[in-house]
Amino acid sequence: TFKGVISIVNRTSSNRTSQRVYGKENINFTNKGVAQEAYNEVKGSTGGKNADYIHLANIDSKLFGLSICLMNGQTINIGDTDYRFGIESVSKVHTAILILRQYGAQKVLDMIGADATGLPFNSIIAILLENDHPSTPLVNAGAISACSMVQPVGNSDKMDAIVQNITELCGSAPQLIDELYKSETATNFNNRSIAWLLKNYNRIYDDPDMALDLYTRQCSLGITAQQLGIAAGTIANNGVNPVTKQTVFEASLAPKITSMISTVGFYEHSG
Repeated sequence: TFKGVISIVNRTSSNRTSQRVYGKENINFTNKGVAQEAYNEVKGSTGGKNADYIHLANIDSKLFGLSICLMNGQTINIGDTDYRFGIESVSKVHTAILILRQYGAQKVLDMIGADATGLPFNSIIAILLENDHPSTPLVNAGAISACSMVQPVGNSDKMDAIVQNITELCGSAPQLIDELYKSETATNFNNRSIAWLLKNYNRIYDDPDMALDLYTRQCSLGITAQQLGIAAGTIANNGVNPVTKQTVFEASLAPKITSMISTVGFYEHSG
């Protein structure tokens, strides 16, 4: 895949080391130096390739940015941190947070689950092996199911809720990449099968075509490394956006979100 973005959150809210002045901001020089070292370490990596079946094939594979959000609201940005990449599967975390906000952890656990499948992210077999259960909102089946749960159920305003949630987490709004959305819609045959299989097992909680379109749209939103860094900062800061100071979700959800990301993961070899 293209190098994309690395968004890192730093829990340190106070600066206990020397500072240098960069323009009008005081940036922790140690954090800046470590970030630059990490950036330099991986910038030359050329492994992998762009997805060739959607609009991502046209994205410059050399684009790469690293963004760190500190708990005091400062950000460290290196490289292509203002470029809007397609958010793709990272959006699964944001929508998982949204349904946790709307339903609570136990309800999401009952309706979707929180178990790693050990199979590819777009697996149909995983649904059958898990006794017709989507398993986790961080794979395609669970993410489509999550989109169907977004309130208001049965209403096209669901997308507004998804975008608003991402905006609150990131501190600024994402933007739909129309060409990416069109190419995703034209090639999402496997996801269509997943949506209707979930419907067959009563694991879609709204119209399946609407849920699939919502999932496709959210994956097609353009997002920057800096926005993702701030979203990670919001999770690390127990639901309070470090930049806007807005309380986005209850602090009790933060450990559930981080444990799900770290133990379940997005793919069969992560988590």
